[in-house]
Amino acid sequence: MSSGRDEIVASAAGTASRYRWVICGLLFAATAINYVDRQMIGVLKPVLQVDLAWTEAEYADIVFWFQAAYAIGFLGMGRFIDVIGARFGYAIAFFFWTLAHCAHGMAHSVTQFAMVRFALGIGESGNFPAGLKAVSEWFPQRERAFATGIFNAGANVGAIITPLLIPALTLAYGWRAAFVITGLFSLVWLVAWLTLYRSPDKHPRVNAQELALIRSDPVPAVERMPWRRLFLVRETWAYAVPKFLTDPIWWMFLFWLPDFLGRRYGLDLKSFGPPLVAIYLLSDLGSVAGGWASSRMIRAGFTPNRARKLTMLFCAAIILPIVFVQYVDNLWLAVLLIGLATAGHQAFSANLLTLPSDLFPRAAVGSVVGIGGTAGAIGGMLIAKFVGYILGATGSYALIFTVAGTAYLFALAALHLLSPRLTAVIPPSKETP
Repeated sequence: MSSGRDEIVASAAGTASRYRWVICGLLFAATAINYVDRQMIGVLKPVLQVDLAWTEAEYADIVFWFQAAYAIGFLGMGRFIDVIGARFGYAIAFFFWTLAHCAHGMAHSVTQFAMVRFALGIGESGNFPAGLKAVSEWFPQRERAFATGIFNAGANVGAIITPLLIPALTLAYGWRAAFVITGLFSLVWLVAWLTLYRSPDKHPRVNAQELALIRSDPVPAVERMPWRRLFLVRETWAYAVPKFLTDPIWWMFLFWLPDFLGRRYGLDLKSFGPPLVAIYLLSDLGSVAGGWASSRMIRAGFTPNRARKLTMLFCAAIILPIVFVQYVDNLWLAVLLIGLATAGHQAFSANLLTLPSDLFPRAAVGSVVGIGGTAGAIGGMLIAKFVGYILGATGSYALIFTVAGTAYLFALAALHLLSPRLTAVIPPSKETP
């Protein structure tokens, strides 16, 4: 049965249009913009601390409130995206977070920065629920991890652009103008999204063969699940618990990595650009390679369960050496260790992010992504306080990197215990939200 369907799909793919990859490109671009907007505060931390006289605890509080908003926003935004759809849901979230990003240029106090970061967190929480819902609508299961890896690589491109672009803008025009300029420029994406995005079955650029490929998986496409029931399903927590354990590590890299490079190696706004670019280039490779690896295994006959988990185990292994980075005196060896860790994180995430579309019907994907995103943001709130406390008490990143290096093994163990076979969730046939 399966081999016959594969032959039909292979035949269709030979003449299929490829518009789904245009959609993937739009998701990639939005995620890059998303990460420029959120990472700017980390790059500008040394300047802002001097200009606005922030303490480490106050900076941690600002990060905390962004994470709190992200947690709140994710929980509601996932359901919002499921109800309103990816096209308009993504557009509304993007417009809101862009306004909040521009408003950073008008903030003067810790309280005002916390307020605009809170608003940014609410808006940015729509990025992954909308993006992953779009992937579930536009890609068959065998391509989802690869597509997710590509669009998730936008996070690393954003992280690369930020230390190259923002210091130059700041030195030329000041940090306030840097927020406004980057925000206004990013609105070009919004126009492109609203112009180019439609659902596959309504898009004039998608032919019958590509639509057959997209719809090739023998899974229900439209069943709705009550939101409250999602909290009672083990597979929801198989996604949410690993997000809680691993998302905070990425947040730590985004918001404190420039500070670590400054403390440990004496780098500043003019000099930490190349190391950060190298780190996030490795992250980009990890994101695409992680998605490609499990997708390739599935095409070779591995079950999704085995392909995803083997890839994630390898990722957890290459992250472990970061526990020693605090003790490395050579800058570029430290960059290599951090780059391997960030690459491992992105490859791990590319596979973790596919689980909602692997396990749940399309109409529930946004909600499950939202629940997992909230769990990850709560972890981010906790690590913001943890990092602020540890740095204030010891001035050292040693314990922080120990936590970062071991979190992924615990996350994979939790995933396997909660869903040993990654069995798809079958919604009840007669139940309403």
